[in-house]
Amino acid sequence: MYGTIDGFNYGATTPLAAYLMACLGGALGLRCTARSVRTQRSWKPGWLALGSASIGSGIWTMHFIAMMGFHVKETPVGFDIPTTLLSLLVAIVVVGIGVFMVGYRGVSRGVLLSAGVFTGLGVAGMHYIGMSATRMRGHLEYSVPTVLLSVLIAVVAATVAVWAAVTVQGFRAGLGSSMVMGVAVTGMHYTGMAAVSVRLDDVLGASVGGNAPTSPILPMLIGPVIFLVVAGTIIMFDPLLVLGEGEWNEKKADSSRLPPPPPRPVWPPRPPEDPVQAPASRPAPPHGGQEYGGW
Repeated sequence: MYGTIDGFNYGATTPLAAYLMACLGGALGLRCTARSVRTQRSWKPGWLALGSASIGSGIWTMHFIAMMGFHVKETPVGFDIPTTLLSLLVAIVVVGIGVFMVGYRGVSRGVLLSAGVFTGLGVAGMHYIGMSATRMRGHLEYSVPTVLLSVLIAVVAATVAVWAAVTVQGFRAGLGSSMVMGVAVTGMHYTGMAAVSVRLDDVLGASVGGNAPTSPILPMLIGPVIFLVVAGTIIMFDPLLVLGEGEWNEKKADSSRLPPPPPRPVWPPRPPEDPVQAPASRPAPPHGGQEYGGW
């Protein structure tokens, strides 16, 4: 017997909130990735690590906000906390591989493609590990073609988002890449959820039904949300973001240019000697005051 699944138990609230969190995490992470390409080598690991954690936290937060709307009519749904936290770690690590590839190997076509593949696989891996954390009186079954489609959506959209973040400049490009990243995450999630069916273990026990317990999820969501807020605050004070790239480059060029040397002082010219008083100023001739001419 299969259970009756409702993925929108709270209507459009959970999908909209999940998409906004995915956009926030994607915007922060892609901004850090683009910033690492244009920064000094000593600061590069920090920006890349912040970007990886931002994207991973955004993916994870999006997933479990969306899962708050996941409801099976015949059985309550819970979550295993260790597996849930493992999904967060996997998201940060796998996405971090793609982010560090862009930071250290440049923005060539091959690098961007590889980074997009790793980022998309991080999205997909987090989703399916997070799904394995669900606990109910039954087990999940998947439609393989739909699963493959969800992974393809994640990889393609993540590749486009990474490319846009590091090659197209400007606020609109950054906003657009974050929205594409949000589509990658939420599109992959709900496509993957369309592949799910629940086979109930005990028909008699399952008939009692139940609601999804959100109490274990809400406390775990607080940490990543706080992290995203702190990361957003740090990025807001980035001078490259505040001033814009053109003004920031101009300011750096002005600061690196040596100041011109001060003008040399112009002393007043020495007054010419008076020809009448010139002989008086000559020293006295030797040999008793007599001058000798030439032979």
